[in-house]
Amino acid sequence: MIKIILLLAYFATMLAIGFACRKRARDVDGFVLGGRTVGPWLTAFAYGTSYFSAVVFVGYAGQFGWRYGISATWAGIGNALIGSLLAWAILGRRTRIMTQHLDSATMPDFFAKRFGSPALKLAAAAIIFVFLIPYTASLYNGLSRLFGMAFSIDYAWCIVLMSVLTAIYVIAGGYMATAINDFIQGLVMLVGISAVIWATLESKGGMLAALDGLARIPGPSVLPGGESTPGIFTSFLGPEPLNLLFVVILTSLGTWGLPQMVQKFYAITDEGAIKKGTVISTLFAFVVAGGCYFLGGFGRLFSSVLNVGPGGVPAGGFDAIIPKMLEGLSPMLLALVVVLVLSASMSTLSSLVMTSSSTFTIDFINGTVVKKMNDRSQVLCIRALIVVFIAISAALALVQYKSSSPIAFIAQMMGVSWGAMAGAFLAPFLYALYSRKVTAASCWACFIAAPVFTLVGVFCRDAMPAFLKSPINTGALAMLGGLVLVPVVNLFTRKPPKDLVDGAFACYERTTVVPQATALGSTTEQ
Repeated sequence: MIKIILLLAYFATMLAIGFACRKRARDVDGFVLGGRTVGPWLTAFAYGTSYFSAVVFVGYAGQFGWRYGISATWAGIGNALIGSLLAWAILGRRTRIMTQHLDSATMPDFFAKRFGSPALKLAAAAIIFVFLIPYTASLYNGLSRLFGMAFSIDYAWCIVLMSVLTAIYVIAGGYMATAINDFIQGLVMLVGISAVIWATLESKGGMLAALDGLARIPGPSVLPGGESTPGIFTSFLGPEPLNLLFVVILTSLGTWGLPQMVQKFYAITDEGAIKKGTVISTLFAFVVAGGCYFLGGFGRLFSSVLNVGPGGVPAGGFDAIIPKMLEGLSPMLLALVVVLVLSASMSTLSSLVMTSSSTFTIDFINGTVVKKMNDRSQVLCIRALIVVFIAISAALALVQYKSSSPIAFIAQMMGVSWGAMAGAFLAPFLYALYSRKVTAASCWACFIAAPVFTLVGVFCRDAMPAFLKSPINTGALAMLGGLVLVPVVNLFTRKPPKDLVDGAFACYERTTVVPQATALGSTTEQ
């Protein structure tokens, strides 16, 4: 009864906010960007809740906590410092200024206007469409085990319910509805992860007792040919520091090139909001991401209920670890966990479908399929595509759930999706904000190289070197490779037209008068 009451209250709140925001979602700018008037708290929480989904809480926290122990917390720290703090500091202000100057509402539209190439817009829209849909489907997977544990209902109904509710409030209220709902969902995530960590550690005698128990579990030796190493799962860098480093790179640097993350900066209201948002989003990531990976680090203490096989993998796979850890919680805490994971999933789902539908409408249908669409037609098309994209992702999730031989490709799509999209967009977008020398050819190089490299890693996995068999490692290398590829290609390609570049960078050179409390002047007033 407690679980049902909490869920009903949660759903009613989401829907009420969606319908309350209808007046601000009548044109494209209002529907997609909230009129570019979203304050720091809403933007920061929208950024954080889009960042961390059930895939992180259930899948990544369980898998990496099991493999690396407490050192998996470095992934959460990296998410806070690199994925939030540096992303806001380096990208936030310049993204907001240049995208408004270019009148750009999506990342593909930015590439087209910044480089004077409509073809870049179509290519970027295709990459987003191909790699966001399966990633959206993977969001449902993290919910299946928790709902199976907490409710005696078929998981298929959970998929349908989550899809319908998300569609209603996103279609009704647009970006502003998702931002307000993300704020509420973020509060649930902050309270939920803190309570769950405390309760889980208390079940093992408290923090010190849990650490002591984990330290007594022997792990793989850090030296070739050595014996198993006690205490390795509580060590500073864990048993596999190199692989852990690539986890940090993928999950932290990836946000710099993901359209559903970067587009949060498009909508922020002013300079002060960027400064406040930087602090808020960083602290949010420390608590939520750091807490998730820290909790997963204690997974091996629950080996007795996980039925660990001969290969050292729990019987239900890595996704079974977190649900098993939480089985013994009180009904109230278990209800909070269900709402926590549902919040994480619905917030990310709403962000992904908003990005997919707006990108496909603005950057592909408008001007390509239909020569000229007015604001009303574009908003109507975006709303229709939200239904289509949610239906497709739900169908893929149901196929994954019902199949006698589950489609592993869908389950792996978070790593593949992040690697392909961030590898394609991160370097061109970052350099385009700061450098006048970036060419359209370097964009094309990244657009082609990153998706091909990550897909080869998936479909030719057996032929790849051992280090590249992991989608995590290939995705991280795709991102890092783009940072090298762009300046190299720039050296051998024709410089972009001077008037095009000067027009784009004129926004940074415009004089703005601000109070002296904000910026010191070069002369002293007499």
